[in-house]
Amino acid sequence: MHRFLIATAALALAAPLSAETVAVTADRMLDVETGKYLANPVVVIVDGKITSVTSGGALPQGAEHVDLAGHTLLPGLIDMHVHLDGRPEYGGYSGLEFTDNFSTVLGVVNAERMLRVGFTTVRNVGDSNYNVKALDQAIEEGWTQGPRIVTTNYALGATGGHCDETYLPPSFEARSPGVADSPEDFRVRVREQRKYGAEAIKVCATGGVFSRNTEPGQQQLHEEELRAIADEAHFWGLKVAAHAHGAGGIKAAIRAGIDTIEHASLIDDEGIRLAKERGAWLSMDIYNTDYTQRTGKANGVLEDNLRKDREIAQIQRDNFRKAHKAGVGMVFASDAGVMPHEEIGGQFAVMVEYGMTPLEAIRAATVNASRALGQEGQVGVVKPGAWGDLIAVSGDPLADVSELADVDAVVKGGILVD
Repeated sequence: MHRFLIATAALALAAPLSAETVAVTADRMLDVETGKYLANPVVVIVDGKITSVTSGGALPQGAEHVDLAGHTLLPGLIDMHVHLDGRPEYGGYSGLEFTDNFSTVLGVVNAERMLRVGFTTVRNVGDSNYNVKALDQAIEEGWTQGPRIVTTNYALGATGGHCDETYLPPSFEARSPGVADSPEDFRVRVREQRKYGAEAIKVCATGGVFSRNTEPGQQQLHEEELRAIADEAHFWGLKVAAHAHGAGGIKAAIRAGIDTIEHASLIDDEGIRLAKERGAWLSMDIYNTDYTQRTGKANGVLEDNLRKDREIAQIQRDNFRKAHKAGVGMVFASDAGVMPHEEIGGQFAVMVEYGMTPLEAIRAATVNASRALGQEGQVGVVKPGAWGDLIAVSGDPLADVSELADVDAVVKGGILVD
């Protein structure tokens, strides 16, 4: 990382703002909506929210000054598909060595690492034991560092499906609290997750890679079940994300009114057309397979899981290119937890390799993601009314998007991350 100057003493992330005013300056700032640079930006943040963005000019009297000279500012990044309570080092059955709350502690470490590499907002799509809701509360209360979290709590799914407990024999009677097998029961599951703090809903429409007795292309919920989930979630004002690798499950989820399609590996031409027509966002994790295939066996991942990952990896990347070319809305999604949270910035270069311009890749992790979250104007932009979330890189991300894999400074809510 490159060194940068701070004009004031280090700001503690957990400290309350107490109506403090912070002014962040740099050489230039990328306006991700227009794609143009603003020279000599002065971003003024009061109580965590941006109040003004100008080119040059005097700093507000008494403001704390975060001086990022020699750097380019961008909005804090957004990852739409993470698992904060997981680590790829514990694949297959290896996680059974540890106590039930081991993953909660992993979440504390992962959240801090994601924040430090520039992701100031994340959507956590499925956990266990309400680990990530607890983490979110600890971050909000100032006990630990991490991004803003939109969490789904338990993912919903069919008995024996990808989001059920599929690794243990009947004697363990292991069953996910998110499992149901009828439209009306799924309405109850939606209400239960919301009751315990879910801000979005995750459902598994197809089989997956990292489960047993499921195949990625296999549809696992009927369209009427998916429609009941989407209808109930929207009734409560919640967005819905559908894990869906297979073409049939993808199309059923889009027709059911689900907001984002996760993975979308085997999407076909009809699915691409439906996504574009109905405004469904594709959330495609096209980077993590490199890590999984390189380290999976050493990390305890079962060969059957590695086999499924190999079979869909290139197809997913090719379909990413095809969907982008067709004009489907795309958001940044890493599936962090399957790969290390601190390495996900490498995906930007892969998104460009498979058809996006650097600006389009940046927009996928900023303005597009904020719209898909339902937080347009609050995150993913640098303008008045938005949270004061910023990152700084030393080079030109429009010329070399890999700059986003080496973030030099992070500001969350006007506070410099130490």
